[in-house]
Amino acid sequence: MNLGISFAPLVPAYLVWAAFAVALLISAILLIVRSRGAPLRAAALGLMVLALANPSLTREDRDPIPSVAAVIVDKSPSQNFGDRTRQTEQTRDTLVERLKRIPGLEVRVAEAGAADVETDGTKLFSALSSTLADVPPDRVAGAILITDGRVHDVPADASTLGLSAPLHALITGRHDEIDRRIVLTLTPRFGIVGQSQTIGFRVEDQGAKVGAAEVTVRRDGEILEKRVVTAHTDIKLSVPIPHAGPNIIEIEASPLEGELTLVNNRAVVSIDGVRDKLRVLLVSGEPHAGERTWRNLLKSDASVDLVHFTILRPPEKQDGTPINELSLIAFPTRELFQQKIAEFQLIIFDRYARQGVLPLIYFDNIAKYVRDGGAVLIAAGPDYASPTSIWRTPLDGILPAEPTGEIIERSFHARLTEAGQRHPVTRNLEGSDTDPPHWSHWFRLVDIKRSTGTNVMQGPDGKPLLVLAREGEGRVALLLSDHIWLWARGYEGGGPHLDLLRRLSHWLMKQPDLEEEALRLIVHGRDITVQRQTMADSVNQVTLTSPTGETRPIDLQKVEPGLWRATTTANELGLWRATDGKLTALTNVGPPNPREFAEVTSTTEVLNALSNATGGDVRRIADGDRVNVPRVVPVRTSTTFKGDDWIGLKMRDASVVRGIGVLPIFAGLIGLLLLIGSLAATWAREGR
Repeated sequence: MNLGISFAPLVPAYLVWAAFAVALLISAILLIVRSRGAPLRAAALGLMVLALANPSLTREDRDPIPSVAAVIVDKSPSQNFGDRTRQTEQTRDTLVERLKRIPGLEVRVAEAGAADVETDGTKLFSALSSTLADVPPDRVAGAILITDGRVHDVPADASTLGLSAPLHALITGRHDEIDRRIVLTLTPRFGIVGQSQTIGFRVEDQGAKVGAAEVTVRRDGEILEKRVVTAHTDIKLSVPIPHAGPNIIEIEASPLEGELTLVNNRAVVSIDGVRDKLRVLLVSGEPHAGERTWRNLLKSDASVDLVHFTILRPPEKQDGTPINELSLIAFPTRELFQQKIAEFQLIIFDRYARQGVLPLIYFDNIAKYVRDGGAVLIAAGPDYASPTSIWRTPLDGILPAEPTGEIIERSFHARLTEAGQRHPVTRNLEGSDTDPPHWSHWFRLVDIKRSTGTNVMQGPDGKPLLVLAREGEGRVALLLSDHIWLWARGYEGGGPHLDLLRRLSHWLMKQPDLEEEALRLIVHGRDITVQRQTMADSVNQVTLTSPTGETRPIDLQKVEPGLWRATTTANELGLWRATDGKLTALTNVGPPNPREFAEVTSTTEVLNALSNATGGDVRRIADGDRVNVPRVVPVRTSTTFKGDDWIGLKMRDASVVRGIGVLPIFAGLIGLLLLIGSLAATWAREGR
């Protein structure tokens, strides 16, 4: 219970002060002239002024409320190294037990820093703010962190901490820890396909003498090179970018004897390969209705550099026109098919027949170009079945189908074959899920008598319509009808010509997303989806390996023809690896190189300045194999809250008001008696 006096003036405050001044002046004059009864008169005047101020006696009934101490336990992955987990749990149990013995102290324990794909690093002060969010600052007795000292959200200044109480840190780990890590100094995000990109890194040895390390460089799991480097020396590395999409570069250093962990001996750089320009050569054998379909498709893609020739005047045409009156551009055959053929990613022959324009040796060059990694697409019409067919050239060694010489001319719907339902070029084409498909009719098909490729679309009587094949390092596609332009013109509703032709072109140019056999890892938050694209009827079990080397078997389930999938939860940040014995896939969960694993040796330096500014302490708890937890002492008034073997908490005198009693002194009978009594005493003194 607390007693006090409060004032509620009956008149404005300035009148009270004016009355006080007048009473003080009169009292001073009476005392100076030594008037009889001057003290009594001064007391009477004082009581009158006091009555105007209307004083009251107040009584507050208060209940004390406890001070609050927060204990934040670091559960980040780096706490699993060495003996830190045991030290942390033992310190937590001992500390909480001691804190609960302190009268008037509420203990709040929170865990923080667990691996999270959405955050990078150990965030202990965010957890501290959340733990004390509903506690007024005048109730906070202090905070104690149990951590290895690698904290990544330390406030720059103690004034921004949000509490006027000591901050202590109990550091796990040992002072003599050693570790080796890879530090990236140059990490480009993009690279041009077919060119090289430069990566910068260095090897750092913490707690150990400067030495040498063997560094292994891998790209998409394939070893590119090995070299020996000196620690703490900046290295520049040139890495070829062979394909579009993510190119995952791993840089791994050999282990250091006795080091804390191997997790940070590897660093990852993901470089997105982008194509400068896709050079496509389109050769049209003669003008026809479907020629513009190919041209419009290729010209609509800004990444395609199209070279298009239509042969309007073959060499054997002799009509007497003088040479100087011809306005046609000569076909630069030697330049295109001998000197610069390797610069093209795709060559398209659209209804092309031998007309003497290309010597046979150039077809030899084209065949070699395909086997060396190039791509050829034949859009066939009646020309393919004719005696001048492109089949009757050295290209017969790479083309997947031989024509019979017959042309089927009747109405039919193009349909996907069983292989076509699995192949990424044709799988899930819009309108293909019905029988017949929601596509317009075609009216011409070139018949073939043998096929060495994969038939993904068929015409009447199951005859091949679209055949895909691999030859050496390159690819070949054969479209055995020239009526795809009916889809483009919207005849009978048309068909998915853009989607089909774009997929077909990209498959020929080896777009990774369109590979028939592929293993992929797709990350969504904490979930990793393992996806297997295959043309087979079944798939093998996949082994998924975490960044720390933990493996887990994954059984895939068929979700649609040619596609198998399974989802698992990632419990670690970093590079995950999957393999089914034939294919390998890599993906990164969270940031490419988590700060949590960048520096893993325990330290007192990160938190020392902040803790000292609050009067707290940062100390190691490891004492050999023992854990030395300091005593916790409640302190009322001090600016220092630490000693040789103790740490202190600032105990507060906070309380909550349960009830208030108010007794006006000059109200009612009491006030009347005081005033009348003072006047009566004055008259009695005058009457002597």
